[in-house]
Amino acid sequence: MPDYSAARFHMVEGQIRVNKVTDDALVGALKAVPREQFVPKAARGIAYVDEDIQVAPGRYLMEPMVLARLLQEAGVRRTDIALDIGCGTGYAAAILSRLAATVVAVEEDPELAARATEVLSELGADNAVVVEAPLTGGYADQAPYDVILIDGAVAEIPATILDQLAEGGRLVTVVAPKGRLGEARIFRKVSGVVSSRIIFEAGTPMLPGFQPKPAFEF
Repeated sequence: MPDYSAARFHMVEGQIRVNKVTDDALVGALKAVPREQFVPKAARGIAYVDEDIQVAPGRYLMEPMVLARLLQEAGVRRTDIALDIGCGTGYAAAILSRLAATVVAVEEDPELAARATEVLSELGADNAVVVEAPLTGGYADQAPYDVILIDGAVAEIPATILDQLAEGGRLVTVVAPKGRLGEARIFRKVSGVVSSRIIFEAGTPMLPGFQPKPAFEF
């Protein structure tokens, strides 16, 4: 079986650290989690390239640098309860499992949910659970959450998901209202009010169900 440890090291040193990611716990998680296990076998040779990798039709593993910068901005703490919306095969959930107390990973595709459950179990990420449910609803049963990651680009954040943020909670994702180049953003809830700011630009693929609504035309 190929050894991907060198590729993982070069991903962290060549893509992550040089792009303003300095959190030691996050860097350690990225060094430890075998990204190649979360992509199809035919794609394992490119598991550590600096781009989004397709894991199913219309579904992608987020570019490592984009994911890392989002999670650093979220400031995940060991006491946090985190929600990963659109977990796909579970890579981001595996990273979060090394940073947070509990991770709820939502996936609506049964095959992806099964794969995520399998790999997370293999890696011993027993503080992460995969729930099969519609992505646009988040997962209110375990809310509120200290951290929410929407694992792909969205045209806008549904109010039902923002409502699942705890006081002081942070939500990170890429917002692309027109479905093209988007903006990585962090949303914070303070005194019950959610505000956001732009972190950087990102060309992340759109998460199914979160596409821009068709514009009305005469």
